[in-house]
Amino acid sequence: MRSYEKGLWLLILLLTAAVVYAVFFLVPPAMGLGSLVRIAFFHIPVAWVAVLAFLVSAWYAVRYLRRPSARFDAFSAESARLGLIFVVLATLSGAVFSKLTWGSYWNWDPRQTTIFVLLLIYAAYLTLRSVIPDAHRRARVAAIYALFSFLTVPFLVFIIPRFYFSLHPAPVINGSGSIDMDPVMLKTLLASLLDMTLIYIAVLYHRVNSERGVHHET
Repeated sequence: MRSYEKGLWLLILLLTAAVVYAVFFLVPPAMGLGSLVRIAFFHIPVAWVAVLAFLVSAWYAVRYLRRPSARFDAFSAESARLGLIFVVLATLSGAVFSKLTWGSYWNWDPRQTTIFVLLLIYAAYLTLRSVIPDAHRRARVAAIYALFSFLTVPFLVFIIPRFYFSLHPAPVINGSGSIDMDPVMLKTLLASLLDMTLIYIAVLYHRVNSERGVHHET
């Protein structure tokens, strides 16, 4: 492991410890949710990173289509895989919150329904990659699929759920147009978002470099 990677993981470790401490010892109970609000400091960051990962996958897909490169394909594929993992984590944490709040793990709430569709789309992406034996054709077809798949993400995550009644709690916006949140909560949430983003970046580069290292050895 290179020195900058060690430094990144040390930063992640320290930031994770700080976030965990803040969530369990500094964040006050939320009105109407009580201590259940702590789940949000995991659920929101993993959902954010899932969207980021799919965006990065589409970005490298575009780069591959413009100038085919095994590294671009590797970044697109690994980012999509990580995005799917983070979507699963967001789904599971959301299901736990749903059970504790509304008495059922799954209610086919608009946000639950759209995230399920997103799971199917990117599960199909990984399946597609696994059934095409030729590396160049696999990379090109997967890049096209990744690009068009990401076009559905803004609609499934941000737009469609807003057209229907949802049990999912929405952020409270004050008169100035900003989110009305306790300052400690907001700082903790931002720290958790940064922490989860750094984890994604570190794992992505590690997986891409490891995969390419194996290919070079063979």
